[in-house]
Amino acid sequence: MWSEMFDLFLTSFNETLLMVAISGVVGALLGVPLGVLLHLTNRGGVLSHPLFNRAIGVVVNAVRSIPFIILLVVVIPFTRFIVGSSIGTTAAIVPLTIAAIPFIARLVESALREVDKGLVEAAQSMGATTGQIVWKVLLPEAMPGIVAGLTITFVSLVGYSAMAGAIGGGGLGDLGIRYGYQRYITEVMVAVVVILIVFVQAVQSFGDWLVRRISHR
Repeated sequence: MWSEMFDLFLTSFNETLLMVAISGVVGALLGVPLGVLLHLTNRGGVLSHPLFNRAIGVVVNAVRSIPFIILLVVVIPFTRFIVGSSIGTTAAIVPLTIAAIPFIARLVESALREVDKGLVEAAQSMGATTGQIVWKVLLPEAMPGIVAGLTITFVSLVGYSAMAGAIGGGGLGDLGIRYGYQRYITEVMVAVVVILIVFVQAVQSFGDWLVRRISHR
């Protein structure tokens, strides 16, 4: 029995790792540019366009305001369209990614807002293009804040992935619900919680180390 449970825990942990990794990476690939766009088009930005910025901001805020457990259900038709199913680890990656994109975008926007405007103005006075300002001024200066924001996102995704288990999303959350809650095996529930805590601590510690390393360049 213990051998079977160990295999279940290993499989569930791998599923959680897969969900968090893919949704986090895809979310970053889409969320970081969106955050940069929000910053550039904000009032007083390099590409100032308040109306466009407000329109994007409304969409971002709307997605962020939806509780994840509800988002899981709302996007089921879209999930089926993308992966062909609404159940399982692959299916859970879709709502996780959708939740991550606006979250990352706002954190990136906040990090970019902390960059000294004098640096941007100096780059503009020397004839730098928008692309050069983004790649050579904004992103390098805001990188510690962006990495810290991504760390927060990955930690949040660990919790969201556990929540996805409520609708058969797989992973440690699904294991905890099926065995720990529905079958009243308290040891399984406790083990799932401990593993999630250790996992979150590992992600947060790595993120903090990376931020310190970037900040001391």
